[in-house]
Amino acid sequence: MELTLLGTAGPKGWPQPFCTCASCLGCTGPVVRGPACVLLDGTLLLDCGPEPAHAAARAGHPLTGVRRLLLSGPAESAPLAWLPAAGLVEVIAPSGPPAWLPAPSAGGPQWRQVAEEDTLDLDGHRIRVLPGGTPGRVAYEVTGTDGTRLLYAPPSTLPPEAEAVRAWTREGGHYDVVLLDVVSWPERLATLRRDGAVTEDTDVLAIHLSHESPPGEELHRRLAAWGARAVPDGGLVRVGADASPSPRPHRTLVLGGARSGKSAEAERRLAACPDVLYVATGGTREDDPEWAERIALHRDRRPDTWHTAETVELTRLLAEARQPLLVDCLSLWLTAVMDTHGAWDDARWAAGGREAVRADIAALAAAWRACRVPVVGVSNEVGSGVVPPTPAGRRFRDELGRLNATIAGESDEVLLVVAGQVLTLRSLPSPRSPWACA
Repeated sequence: MELTLLGTAGPKGWPQPFCTCASCLGCTGPVVRGPACVLLDGTLLLDCGPEPAHAAARAGHPLTGVRRLLLSGPAESAPLAWLPAAGLVEVIAPSGPPAWLPAPSAGGPQWRQVAEEDTLDLDGHRIRVLPGGTPGRVAYEVTGTDGTRLLYAPPSTLPPEAEAVRAWTREGGHYDVVLLDVVSWPERLATLRRDGAVTEDTDVLAIHLSHESPPGEELHRRLAAWGARAVPDGGLVRVGADASPSPRPHRTLVLGGARSGKSAEAERRLAACPDVLYVATGGTREDDPEWAERIALHRDRRPDTWHTAETVELTRLLAEARQPLLVDCLSLWLTAVMDTHGAWDDARWAAGGREAVRADIAALAAAWRACRVPVVGVSNEVGSGVVPPTPAGRRFRDELGRLNATIAGESDEVLLVVAGQVLTLRSLPSPRSPWACA
């Protein structure tokens, strides 16, 4: 199966016309994206933009061989002014034809209205119509002549409930390629992974990108964390033959100051994983309603499929982990370690507390290095702040700096979050882990 992605953006493209947001103003040159439109094996079009012929010509793949157009939404919402001159044999859609379209007898294409769970055989391709998330919308499953399977699911077709997504996968087996609005719906990708429809061999391609997506390299970095990629408009994908997406980082450290957005970034990185253990090292604090409110906010934004462990036994958890881990945070873990060894007291620190704390840090670093599942850790970056006025405060600041540097040295990726913006400090290529989001 061969795909040419003639357009990869939302219905208005990216940049959106006359939009003055920072993302759209910075979207120029080769990164400009048109409305979603996919040419399949040179004969089928999946959705379309206002000028698919020009988009195909720019990609070097003219539409002279296209026989059929599959629409995922109502014809009234599709830019079809070009259709009468296209010479298509058939248009397939979940709704009837627009009133202005010429009848087949007058030169217009045949129109076939389909409903969910219909199956079609078109030029050697088997098409299954999948239920959409809103009335009048459908997704498509395509099995090619070579047996490869494709899932095409624009955002308007995404069912709001995970159970509805599972209805797509009733026939079993994994898809070879999935076209999905990953940026807006990473949790739907997690559902497909949980059900085995998306595996480590699936090529996940991001579509319906728009100014809600992060611009520039941040887009590609975020997609890589989810095991997905963005192909430029005009890009050619040979299903089953092209190289797999860039490997996802196995160990990630996210640093940042207070309220910088570091926890949200860490959670975002694992949003497409079907099963995550959230390790909360802060515990509970009696008679502290403000702390309880903080904990509640963190819990409310986690996916329902994630599990929580409130513990500081990180070394053991890393050694025993069989599912992705999110540790929030290492600075609170260090606080507990210093409590255990009485390291706040100057005399106990000098009499062996220093060695005990650093031995625990070394053990944690060794477990971090050996961990066999994806792990994302959060820690505070306090070295740029005010120097603490007490010896104990300075001691904690110094030891946290050493801890962060030690864990960063054992990480494939290190991120610094400042004012909600993510800066990549380290990003290393690494072999693809068989455990990644498994």
